[in-house]
Amino acid sequence: MRLKGRHWLMLWLLLFLCVLVAITTRQTAGFRTARGLRDLQEERLSMEARRADLERRIRAGSSRQVLVPMVQRSLGLHEPADSEFVLFALPSATPGGR
Repeated sequence: MRLKGRHWLMLWLLLFLCVLVAITTRQTAGFRTARGLRDLQEERLSMEARRADLERRIRAGSSRQVLVPMVQRSLGLHEPADSEFVLFALPSATPGGR
């Protein structure tokens, strides 16, 4: 059986349609991936901002201005005066001895 002109035309049109469908599918997948990537980048920026805020709050909460009044109130401790410091001298190590 020989293919006539209209059959060749139908075959080429079908091939052209398949190529267009493949291109459209690939572009749709690319757009979907780009959207997902953009969403992940926005989420990352949001998380980095939250992390910076939490680190700032940790630094502020662990400062002496916050901890000293809290310890004085809850544990009844106080800051030592100069006369309350005791310095211990370590004996110097002798060479070759123990």
